[in-house]
Amino acid sequence: KVKAQLEEKEGKTFDVFTAVEFKTQVVAGTNYFIKVHVGNDEFMHLRVFRSLPQENKPLSLHSYQSSKAKHDELAFF
Repeated sequence: KVKAQLEEKEGKTFDVFTAVEFKTQVVAGTNYFIKVHVGNDEFMHLRVFRSLPQENKPLSLHSYQSSKAKHDELAFF
């Protein structure tokens, strides 16, 4: 659901977009920190926000970190 948002921010498309790890943080909603394989040996870390159910808002890409490797630790950011 956030692939298109990331592609728009990066100005490119990703043929590969596979989540390989995630962590959650409960706030006024939930932050998902997701390590995504985007092809070759490239990975990105995404911070995706899901609002509370009663707010009825779509998932949103809050921020991301590019140029990550498979072994890089997924940390809150």
